[in-house]
Amino acid sequence: MSEWQKTDWRAKPRVQMPDYVDQEALHAVEAQLSQYPPLVFAGEARALKARLGAASRGEAFLLQGGDCAESFAQFNADTIRDTFRVMLQMAMVLTYGAKVPVVKVGRMAGQFAKPRSAPTEVKDGVELPSYRGDIINELDFTPEARIPDPKKMLQAYTQAAASLNLLRAFSTGGYADVHKVHAWTLGFTAGEKAERYRDMASRIADTLDFMKAAGIKAETTEALRTVSFYTSHEALLLEYEEALTRLDSTSGKWLAGSGHMIWIGDRTRQVDGAHVTYCQGVQNPIGLKCGPTMTDDDLKILLDKLNPENEAGRLTLITRFGAGQVGDHLPRLIKTVEAQGANVVWVCDPMHGNTIKSATGYKTRPFDAVLREVREFFAVHKAEGTVPGGVHFEMTGSDVTECTGGVRAVTEEDLSDRYHTACDPRLNADQSLELAFLVAEELSNRRDEADAARAAG
Repeated sequence: MSEWQKTDWRAKPRVQMPDYVDQEALHAVEAQLSQYPPLVFAGEARALKARLGAASRGEAFLLQGGDCAESFAQFNADTIRDTFRVMLQMAMVLTYGAKVPVVKVGRMAGQFAKPRSAPTEVKDGVELPSYRGDIINELDFTPEARIPDPKKMLQAYTQAAASLNLLRAFSTGGYADVHKVHAWTLGFTAGEKAERYRDMASRIADTLDFMKAAGIKAETTEALRTVSFYTSHEALLLEYEEALTRLDSTSGKWLAGSGHMIWIGDRTRQVDGAHVTYCQGVQNPIGLKCGPTMTDDDLKILLDKLNPENEAGRLTLITRFGAGQVGDHLPRLIKTVEAQGANVVWVCDPMHGNTIKSATGYKTRPFDAVLREVREFFAVHKAEGTVPGGVHFEMTGSDVTECTGGVRAVTEEDLSDRYHTACDPRLNADQSLELAFLVAEELSNRRDEADAARAAG
C-alpha cells in the first residue's frame, strides 16, 4: 500500500477515542513523540509474522496474555516479572504437552487504552466521562481526573520503554533458561496443577541431564537459554499510534513502532473506520477481535483490507463470543474465511464474552465459563477441519481474586480480598496454569488423532 499515509485515519469516522480539549497541548505531545525512537523494530515484527504463519498451519501455537489495562500506579519490576514468569510456565506446559513451539506475546508495554461500553458513568447521582485507561485519563471519580490529558501519552511511552527493556533482559539474560524451569514456580502456586507442573519440570530436568551425560551440551544451545517474547496491545488511541509510526528503511514499508502486534477491537472494527484505515497500512501482524455481531460480509471486506496480499501470519482473528455461543457464530466465520481462501490465525479469547456482575457488585468472569468457551473453540475447529492457532487471555502473575472458580475455588465473597484491576477481571497465576493444562490436553488429543489418521491412511 505505497499510497497509504499514517494520517489517513484522520479523515475517517472515529469511535472510542477522546476529544482533547487542549489541542495545542495535544499537537505538542504528538510532535515530541514523533521524535522519540520506536519501541519495536521492523525485523522483530517480521519475525513474529513468520511465527504466526507457522501457527496458522498448526506448526506452532500462540499464547497471548497479560493485563486488561496497564496501570501507571501499579507499575513495578515485580509485576512484570511475575506475569512474564507465568507465561513461561504456561508456554512450557503447552510445549511439553502439545509438542509444538509456543509463540509468546504479552498484552504488555502498550496496553494502556480501553474501549468502554458507555461514554459516561454514574455514581451516587453524579455523571462523569468514563475512565478510558491511564494513557487518556484517570480512574479517580472526579471531573478533573476524567479530563483527557495528552501528556499521559508521554508517560505511557516511558513506561512501555522501561517494560520492554526489562522483558528483553528477562528473555535473553538467563532468566528464561529452560534449565531453571523449577525456579519459575511461583511461591503461592499450590494444588493439583502446581504438582503436575513440578512433575513436568522434573521430567524436563531429567531429559536435560541425560542430554548432558550423552555429551550433548544443552547449555550452548541458544534455544534452551533464551526465548523470543513479543508485545501487543489494542491500537485504540490513534494519535499515539501515528506519532510512533516509522518508515522502515530496509523494506520501504510503514511500521507501528508502538508494539510488535496490534489489534483492532470488536467495537472499533468498522470497515471504513479510522482504526481499520490505520492498521491496514502498517506491516505489523494485526489482530482482529470478532464478536457475535461480526457479519460475514464485514469479515470478507476486512480480510481484503487488512491482508490484501494474503500473507500467512499477517492477520489473526481473535474470537470472543461467550460460552454457549461459539457454535452459533464460529462455524459461519470459518466458512467465510475458507470460501475466501484467506490465510488467518484462529485464536480464542474466552474472557470478554464471559464477563458478569457478581451478587457482591464486582465485575467478574466465572472460570468454568472460560474453560467452556475454550473447549467449544477446539470442538468447532475439529468439526470444521481447521486449525486452532492460539489463545488470548487477560491474566496476571499477581495473586488476585478477580475471576471466580478455578483450582483454589475463588468465590464471589472472595472477590473483595485482592481485586486490583482498574477495568476487567483477570485470571490469577493458578487459574492461568490450570487453563494451560486444559489447552495442552486439547492440542495433545488433536495431535494424537492426526497421527492415528495418518497411520490408518
